[in-house]
Amino acid sequence: MLTNVASPEISLVRLQGEFNASNAAALQTQLTSVVQSSIPSTVLVDMENVNFLDSAGLMALVSAMSLAHRLNRRFSLCGVSPSIRIIFEITQLDRVFELFETRAEFEAVLN
Repeated sequence: MLTNVASPEISLVRLQGEFNASNAAALQTQLTSVVQSSIPSTVLVDMENVNFLDSAGLMALVSAMSLAHRLNRRFSLCGVSPSIRIIFEITQLDRVFELFETRAEFEAVLN
């Protein structure tokens, strides 16, 4: 479901599977933990292997992003598939989240 890989520059969180009402609370708890304990001030959530996201899963991401901003941390998403990206566009959250096509694109912005 969630893998956290820390590097000197970023905390990389790799999500996998489906995120919906049945597991959104667990996702939010795990993301909160990563954001709070993140030594680098940047958290990147890789969603390349996410095949479903409903409103509960989306709210877990919003909550983690809000916490990151309160703690002056950067919170970005990458690898969002077109079918999930449309959810961000419909809700206009694509204007709120930093969305990158790939991790490499995100890393290019860091340098």
